[in-house]
Amino acid sequence: MTSTQDSNATRMSLVSRARAGQPAAWRELVDLYGPLVASWCLKCRMDSHATADCVQEVFASVSRALPSFTPQRQAGSFRAWLWSVTANKIRDAARAAQRHPLAAGGSSALRSLQQIAVSDPPLEEPTSDVELSQLTQRALQQVRSEFETRTWEVFCRTVVDQIATSVVAEQFGITSAAVRQVRSRVLRRLRQQLGDLL
Repeated sequence: MTSTQDSNATRMSLVSRARAGQPAAWRELVDLYGPLVASWCLKCRMDSHATADCVQEVFASVSRALPSFTPQRQAGSFRAWLWSVTANKIRDAARAAQRHPLAAGGSSALRSLQQIAVSDPPLEEPTSDVELSQLTQRALQQVRSEFETRTWEVFCRTVVDQIATSVVAEQFGITSAAVRQVRSRVLRRLRQQLGDLL
């Protein structure tokens, strides 16, 4: 990636790039958030087929509504909006299942599984710490190529390994201020990738 591409990428968030119709950005958005949407569906007792359908419905809805999305100035605002879209699609799926009851027949085990209703989604986003960590790891992998190796190493030593700024500065032969600047720059880019900054 050239320095011009790098500066353009860091100025526009993933959501902004997807909103602008960039196919690569849309793929990144789906790759980043698709597993989280699927886990939300599974938590609401959807089976794997219904989950796959719901994920498609969610992203079809997101593609139509993305131009009107207005982020809040807080971490997780895109994720919260995505949860509300997902919760609505889960409710839609539950209503559709009630309108079209399954035919009798088949094994008793299959009938028992079919009787498990999709549970009503909770009001609050049901993301666990593990899912949030996985989401962050996917976002970090997506932005990794935008930074030089040395910059990434400084970031990892301070944020991932949680080594004191002064120690990292000494290890890399730079000032503590430079370490803080690197950390800030990568974290800002991560927030953009997660949709928190437009």
